[in-house]
Amino acid sequence: MKTLKEYFQEIKLAKKAIGHFNFSTADQLRAFVEVAVELNVPVMVATSEGEAKFVGYEQAVALVKSWQDKTGHPIFLNADHHKSWETAKAAIDAGYDTVLIDASKMPYQENVELTKKVVDYAKSKNPDMMIEGELGYLRGESEVQAKVEIKPEDYAKPEEARDFVEKTGAERLAIAFGNIHGITTEQDMHLDLDLLGKIVEVVPETNLVLHGGSGLLDNEVSDAIKRGITNVHVNTELRMAYHDALVKQFTSEPNQTTPYKFLKPSYEATKEVARKKLELFTR
Repeated sequence: MKTLKEYFQEIKLAKKAIGHFNFSTADQLRAFVEVAVELNVPVMVATSEGEAKFVGYEQAVALVKSWQDKTGHPIFLNADHHKSWETAKAAIDAGYDTVLIDASKMPYQENVELTKKVVDYAKSKNPDMMIEGELGYLRGESEVQAKVEIKPEDYAKPEEARDFVEKTGAERLAIAFGNIHGITTEQDMHLDLDLLGKIVEVVPETNLVLHGGSGLLDNEVSDAIKRGITNVHVNTELRMAYHDALVKQFTSEPNQTTPYKFLKPSYEATKEVARKKLELFTR
């Protein structure tokens, strides 16, 4: 199988993006894998620090490996938003395919130093491992919120992007350019595509990542991909689909106690959202 880096090289040339979906249950993971196989596209699946603590690092690796072995499909496991050296190292040591070290809330120089430390360690373990860094402050949580205030100083800066990539060796870079974590109900979120273009100009070889892919307009996501985004993260919409289907199922069958029966609608709803996203990212 080709490496994740090779898939990114292909997707970048095609002006498409690889979908990235978080899981904390085996049926969520199954939904993502089955859709990716059906559409014949690579996919990144992930656990955040909290999700990894719930699932288990070694257990997440084993689950994903079982699907890799069964399908022969390009499925890559990412340690999403790992914010410390200890958790990033734990993911690398457990066998994750890639890591996002998110030190974006730290002062810039500390962000550079921690990201470089993770990159150097990852490369010492596996020269093909890709590490992602993050610039700018991505506000919000992976849930439904009324409003999220975004300030100009939250955005990634082109001059820092170039310096960051050169000093850290990160091959993927998550940037804040109007995106947030989660979904807002009283506020429309819009991407600053002009800023994206400026960052693409200074780091043309770097794979730029759009976090907070939930709740954005499809046409803006498509435009961002055409302008240089090669990886889109989606979490909140998937969580909502899973949650809403589960609530509906328990409402209609309150006495149902068999997990594989009451979880099936959530699995199907998750699969449908993942399908729509992967089709959007690769069209």
